[in-house]
Amino acid sequence: MHTLVIGIDLSTTTCKAIAWDVQGMQVAQARAPLTLSRPAPNAYEQDPQDWWRAAQRALKSLMPQIEGKAIAAVAIVNQRETVAVTDAEDRLLRPAILWLDERRKDEVAALCQRVGHERLHRITGKPHDWAPAIYSLAWMADAEPALFTRIRHVYEPHAWLVRQLTGQFVTSWASADPFGAFDIHQHRWADDVLKALPIALSPDCFPPASAPGSVLGVVTKKAEALTGLPAGTRVVAGGGDGQAGGLGIGVVSAGSAYLNLGTAIVSGVYAETPMVNDAFRTLCAIDRQGYVLETSLRSGTLLINSLLKQFFDIDAVAQPDSLLRLEVEASRVAPGSAGLILLPYWNGVMNPYWDQDARGCLLGLSPDHGRAEIYRAVLEGIALEQAVATQHMVEATGEPVNTFVAIGGGAASRLWCQIIADITDRPVIRATTQEASSLGAGVAAAVGAGWYADFASAAQVMTQDGETFLPNPALREFHRELLGLYSELYPRLRDFYPRLARLNPSANPR
Repeated sequence: MHTLVIGIDLSTTTCKAIAWDVQGMQVAQARAPLTLSRPAPNAYEQDPQDWWRAAQRALKSLMPQIEGKAIAAVAIVNQRETVAVTDAEDRLLRPAILWLDERRKDEVAALCQRVGHERLHRITGKPHDWAPAIYSLAWMADAEPALFTRIRHVYEPHAWLVRQLTGQFVTSWASADPFGAFDIHQHRWADDVLKALPIALSPDCFPPASAPGSVLGVVTKKAEALTGLPAGTRVVAGGGDGQAGGLGIGVVSAGSAYLNLGTAIVSGVYAETPMVNDAFRTLCAIDRQGYVLETSLRSGTLLINSLLKQFFDIDAVAQPDSLLRLEVEASRVAPGSAGLILLPYWNGVMNPYWDQDARGCLLGLSPDHGRAEIYRAVLEGIALEQAVATQHMVEATGEPVNTFVAIGGGAASRLWCQIIADITDRPVIRATTQEASSLGAGVAAAVGAGWYADFASAAQVMTQDGETFLPNPALREFHRELLGLYSELYPRLRDFYPRLARLNPSANPR
């Protein structure tokens, strides 16, 4: 009777609700857009009520396409490192601060010093970087102390939607973890980190975290009226969209890595133990047992779309034909982009350098270079950065990365997939679904519904591979030399970046 599960994917710009069957085939989908607010330079916020309104719209559009009685369970995956806060009556105190927000940069050093850099890294698996949402709370404590003292509930987006659907203040390990205040070994909030905030918060302010695949509650009558989901439907713990994307393409064992070519470029490999190293950040996997070792570059399609709009007057969304023509032009440019190399640090660099002052550069420009060469240099620069990140990860863990499975909007580019395969010297398999995060939620819901005994069994049945891009052996030596040249860029520029930041009045986002 229960033949469907629903994966709700709350990303930065969209909420998707997708129904999946027992084989992992998409049955129906609906989506609703989300907008970002920019209250100040380098500041990004959203109204959490908009998360719920978008989920309502998506679910209301989905439900007429399927039978409510067929739904076995619902699970949620979410944008990570985003935080919302409410008071004792659960009323919002301010808009949510998003993972893109740079106002928290100045809080990193102070919190790391209070906890101890190595200790903080070891407990949370997160290196010295401003990405975790704990630094947004530290910023609030410094910039908005009167508001901060009224905080009684702290949410990430997964917990927020669970609260609206079930009335329960609970979340998943794999959604609490990217917050940067979660003990990845004990699977609980880290008291030492919370006490180190400029104004300490009690662990009771944070939602209790349960294992992914656990039933967190059931849809209430009130939520049924707003969404169309039948009251009593099980709501199952999911996780962060990055870990879910890996699960949704079957990365549940060592050897292969997911590669999300999205707003940021995120790649992760599965590990059975929580290894900690500056070459990656460590997160709880959604399978309840293992971990995900993740590399990340903030400048992904965000960089590409920005460059297209600001320099070439192309809107990638509104003008897909223009983007397609540019792809064709770039495919005719020889590897190496006619002597151009791009360092894609538009938003700083994470692994392995963890330098928030780092910025992008385009080296080798001449009057002979046009938009095709520059566009190809962007695609190659991101691929070169991924090759460096993967090399550092392999050296740090001793575990091979044999293939990449590509997901996200950028995976639609055959040119980019081939460039990545050639530069990293690894096959790139394009996932059959570009909705891997929602499918990951579907896998979690299937486990929670009892369809499968464990996540590995569910992923084996519900995920499939697609087109494969093989490295061109004739280009191997050329790309090895190019990678060697690229690897020298950041070390040569490292001392230059803080000097440049001091001269830039917008470098301090406060």
